[in-house]
Amino acid sequence: MAGLLLVLLLCAGSSIAQDLLTPSMDIIAELQKLKHMDERIQKLEETLTKVLSENEALKTSVQDSQYKLETVQKETEAKKVAFSAGLLASGTGHTGPTDHLKILEYKKVFSNVGSAYDSNTGIFTAPIKGAYYFRFYAHSHGGPTMAVSLLKNGETQCSVHAWKPVSNGNGSNGVVLTLEMGDQIYTQLWKNTWVYDDPASYTSFSGFLIFPL
Repeated sequence: MAGLLLVLLLCAGSSIAQDLLTPSMDIIAELQKLKHMDERIQKLEETLTKVLSENEALKTSVQDSQYKLETVQKETEAKKVAFSAGLLASGTGHTGPTDHLKILEYKKVFSNVGSAYDSNTGIFTAPIKGAYYFRFYAHSHGGPTMAVSLLKNGETQCSVHAWKPVSNGNGSNGVVLTLEMGDQIYTQLWKNTWVYDDPASYTSFSGFLIFPL
């Protein structure tokens, strides 16, 4: 009887010991899993930090490229300079003769890219330094002499002239000029002369930037 009791006690002790040891093994395994999970989280955090840093660098690069593009576009627009205009805003008629030199104000503006030509004064002001081409055309219907000159800052560059034509007197001239920013170009009617303008044969003035310098 005593022997049987001893066997039962040994079996019970073994069972209790197993119950006590098994949870310990599970806790160790879970702790190992948590350790691995912490390592993975750390790696993910490092990767995320790297991605965010690269994204910020990319954002800065895109902003820089956009700024450069906008700058180039503005510079390109600034280099587009061209205008063309007829003498009278509408209808037909003579300008002159007068007893003094007269700057011709071309009121019928066909184009004015860059807004360098002022129809209120008849003066083109160079917005940038460069090589420019200018052409003007003058027309008359006979009678008084027709004479018009193109001037740069008050100095005559070229002229057209028709001495008391019997019927029509026409002239056209053009010139390439190197201009500094702010230089002024305009045409001027000689005193005691006139010009005629109509839609069929505009007395006109035009010019454009060939290339900047």
